[in-house]
Amino acid sequence: MSVRIDGEMPDRVPSVSDPGTRHYARVRHALRTVVPRGPRPESVPALVAGASTLVGLLDIAAGVFPRFRHSRMHAIAEVLPGAMGPFAAALAISVGVLLLLLAHGLRRNKRRAWRAAVVLLPAGAVAQFAYRHSVIGVLISLTLLALLLRHRSEFAALPDPRSRWRALANFVLMGAGSLLLGLLIVSVHPKRVVGDPSLAERLEHVLYGLFGVEGPVDYTGSTSWTVAASLGALGLLTALTTIYLAFRPEHPAARLTKDDEIRLRALLERHGQRDSLGHFALRRDKGVVFSPSGKAAVCYRVVSGVMLASGDPVGDVEAWPGAIERFMDEAKAHSWTPAVMGCSETGGEVWTRETGLDALELGDEAVVDVADFSLSGRAMRNVRQMVKRIERAGYETRVRRVRDLGDQELERIRRATEAWRGTDTERGFSMALGRIGDASDGDCLIATAHKADALVTEYGPYGDLRAVLHFVPWGADGVSLDLMRRDRSADPGMNELLIVASLQAAPGLGIARVSLNFAMFRAALARGEKIGAGPFLRAWRGLLVFLSRWFQIESLYRFNAKFRPRWEPRFVVFRHTRDLPRIGFAAMRAEGFVNVGMPRLLRPRDRTRRPCAHGHPDREARTA
Repeated sequence: MSVRIDGEMPDRVPSVSDPGTRHYARVRHALRTVVPRGPRPESVPALVAGASTLVGLLDIAAGVFPRFRHSRMHAIAEVLPGAMGPFAAALAISVGVLLLLLAHGLRRNKRRAWRAAVVLLPAGAVAQFAYRHSVIGVLISLTLLALLLRHRSEFAALPDPRSRWRALANFVLMGAGSLLLGLLIVSVHPKRVVGDPSLAERLEHVLYGLFGVEGPVDYTGSTSWTVAASLGALGLLTALTTIYLAFRPEHPAARLTKDDEIRLRALLERHGQRDSLGHFALRRDKGVVFSPSGKAAVCYRVVSGVMLASGDPVGDVEAWPGAIERFMDEAKAHSWTPAVMGCSETGGEVWTRETGLDALELGDEAVVDVADFSLSGRAMRNVRQMVKRIERAGYETRVRRVRDLGDQELERIRRATEAWRGTDTERGFSMALGRIGDASDGDCLIATAHKADALVTEYGPYGDLRAVLHFVPWGADGVSLDLMRRDRSADPGMNELLIVASLQAAPGLGIARVSLNFAMFRAALARGEKIGAGPFLRAWRGLLVFLSRWFQIESLYRFNAKFRPRWEPRFVVFRHTRDLPRIGFAAMRAEGFVNVGMPRLLRPRDRTRRPCAHGHPDREARTA
């Protein structure tokens, strides 16, 4: 008899044709067949969230629609957790709404949503047994509860950044939802309504009912009590959720601290020349995670549950993996969707290699090498003629470092850029610094256009200032465009004039390269207009041209192309293709193109409004 110790190689590898091997294979197959395998742990949150959504909708339907209580679907609803029978419509509606509110948190692995579901499911089981002695309903409730308890480690996500403005948002949204649902409750009993109440009377009845007061609409039988209880439950649910959100502790969004900014500036001083977007990491409304060695960092902002990083990691390339790992750990801890906007090709390769994420080309950055720039030649004819025409009109330009400007002039420039902003919403995240003239940004570059009018004896608050360009440092020998603003009454071509002036003044300031705007989908626009482009490419270009009516995709590309730049591709990094719409919506919110905040009248006045984003022009300031 031979004895083999674990770890030693057997003398002969068992063959599939061996009787013993076939016997054990049959046993394993039988065990898999007899003993059911539960869901994979990572799929439990989505499974429970889907079940909660279905149960919530069925409970609401059971409480609102009388005919639903006599349908086959109601027979299913009666054995689902939370359904309290035909005489507890108010409680069924409340439980259904709560389950719907919990579903999103459960899907995102949130610990608080798990705790609420663990409390709600036993309550539903007790109600099932107390009202109808329904054993099946109790078993379904307890099965879902057991699933949550067994996989409780999957629900460990920390809370999202939040403020007490959420309470006001909840009051507005829940109030509107309760109003619509209440109007539906009042209107689904046409045969039991006394008289023919108008829409205004029904709406009045809903408003009274949400506050627990009887309204003008009357019903026959017990329907009046059922409607009143349902409306009162909706009003109470709106009040309780609003009070809870108002008094729960705040979890403010991550912000760049003074120590973080000092550490980032030290990294940029050593490695800032690698990425033209590096200096934008110093936006003070971003959070930051550092690598264990402190030699690299990733800056981010959380928007709509998406953890958006911008540009490449800051610091030593060899330390990037450590910072990326910290970023992914933070996203996992909060169940945020990780994404990167505007990283370079090298950054995209590192992100995809270290995390398993995917990358998609987003567009191209226009970079002008100062040594190669010239206004001569046929290709620069339009720019040359425009600049000469504006100069003949009496405009002059000045290009200086921020540290060389006086405090009064800086303040005048700040107020001018604020007044000339073309949109009500501030724009900028990945390619905007968010401030002008800060004492710590002395290396930034400001180009201004001025026009003195001999007929004017007293200028306005901005003097003879007509347009402003602001650049941030890109290492020791480069600058990156931050914003472009101009007086709307100024002559067209201010942006071309200031860009040419900046490029011509660059050698004297030790600048060898200038990063201009970012052109989204530049390759598709350029290839789609060439001879031989296929039908799909032409259709894609046509769609981009159509969207340019609102987002200036084509006009910004053509404006950049005037200066004969070299194009550097930029990428978006994401986990799943299905996440792209969500990431796109979050990015548009971060950049300021979509605003889903409080109504303007309810928002506090913002006294620190930020300038327009690099690469995302407002209509007045950057129209080519």
